[in-house]
Amino acid sequence: MKERTKANAIVRIYRFYRDGFREMTVGRWLWLMIIVKLFILFFIFKLFFFPDILSRDYDNDSQRAEAVRSSLMDDRRGTP
Repeated sequence: MKERTKANAIVRIYRFYRDGFREMTVGRWLWLMIIVKLFILFFIFKLFFFPDILSRDYDNDSQRAEAVRSSLMDDRRGTP
């Protein structure tokens, strides 16, 4: 009986959000603007401002792993 109630609650929640998104008019534009903004933040900025330094400076995965390991284990890192 609990499983049926749990499944019923999940279905009701799903239908609530589905119907809410269907009835949106202004909200669709807002969601579109949010998605475009997230795309710009995560993909465009990453391409231009955050280069892949590990692949640039090291030739293979073992060298990259060793560089990360030594950086994490360095005691002087947090000291001013």
